[in-house]
Amino acid sequence: MVLALVLGLATACGGGSETGGGGTTAKGGEDGSPKVMITPADGSGKARPDQGVTVTASGGTLGQVSVKLKGVEVPGTLSADKTRWRSQWTLRPGASYQVSATATSTKGKSTTATSAFRASRATAATRVNNVVPSENETVGTGMPVFVQFNKAVPEKAKAAIERSIEISSSTPTEGAWRWLSAGESFNGLPSIVFRPKHPWKPRQRVSVTVHYAGLKIGDDVYGDRDVTRSFRIGDSHTVNINSRTHRAVVKKNGRVIRTWGVSLGTGGDVQGDGVDHLLTTSGIHLTMDHVRLERMRPPGKKKGDPGWYDEKVPWATRISNSGEYIHQNMDDPSCLGNRNCSHGCVRSPANDAQWFFHWSYRGDLVTITGTKRTLAWTNGWGLWQLPFNTWTKGSALGNPITTATLR
Repeated sequence: MVLALVLGLATACGGGSETGGGGTTAKGGEDGSPKVMITPADGSGKARPDQGVTVTASGGTLGQVSVKLKGVEVPGTLSADKTRWRSQWTLRPGASYQVSATATSTKGKSTTATSAFRASRATAATRVNNVVPSENETVGTGMPVFVQFNKAVPEKAKAAIERSIEISSSTPTEGAWRWLSAGESFNGLPSIVFRPKHPWKPRQRVSVTVHYAGLKIGDDVYGDRDVTRSFRIGDSHTVNINSRTHRAVVKKNGRVIRTWGVSLGTGGDVQGDGVDHLLTTSGIHLTMDHVRLERMRPPGKKKGDPGWYDEKVPWATRISNSGEYIHQNMDDPSCLGNRNCSHGCVRSPANDAQWFFHWSYRGDLVTITGTKRTLAWTNGWGLWQLPFNTWTKGSALGNPITTATLR
């Protein structure tokens, strides 16, 4: 790649060029034309992606600045005094960029510089594994946003990653990011998770972009690619289940639309971890997934142990990682609405379980009260169990944010 310098207008022959300090400089002429410097330097094949592109002018102000990747303009910001332009995000590893910039002096003399370079190809082994929700999914008003990684993220990279995430919604929404270790994550993948301070306003769009490409993740290795995800918040769905009244009350957009009798966990099976695994957990749950026919077995037990069972249960909507579902009752129907007979799940009449299975979104709020076992915030998607101020302390930046307005 060859540096092309065009010293424009009346100063076309007024200056030379020099390369040094990681940048390429177009020198102004003695007639008062400005100097323009572009970093990274022209011809570089190993430009640091985390440094982005910087264009500076001395002896004048910048006008036109163009940085292109595969013919598409790279966004950037011009300083208030118009002497410095910087790319908004880091560079894509291994990608080639073309830069053109013009500065003009107070005397009307102009200098134009162009440069071409390639970013370093060295990518980190730590990658974005997945983003939840799924693309174009409609979810409930309690839905968090999970950005998940294939391995643990170095501590020194967390703040830069958090700054790199753009989250927008139709209605600006206050919330905060929190880092979860593999042990805190619902599926064992280290994650950074956004949770609103209050449930999302229903019927809106949300978009998330992780500008991961080019972030410095380790020593001289960089994030491999950006990831974007868009989804929709649906109607407000809330479920309140009371262990003492044995009733489920379902609301859509604040209006009760269905109720039914339920049977929750009997209790009476305290295992070595000190937990009674036959008790349903009280707290704010979220619907996590739907299984048409779920195989259920007791945690911590094997075939032949007291209390062992192995059943296939229809219309199962998961609400935690400890084996709790809202599902069709398969045993004594007289328990429904009267007493707690289940192994810890929310047993429901067949018609109601099937209806809820089809009606609910992932991320709907399910609040259970009246039991002696509390839902841990790390149990499935029990993230709403943490007070918002406590949740925010898990951010690498330590501050809540408000989503940008999605246009």
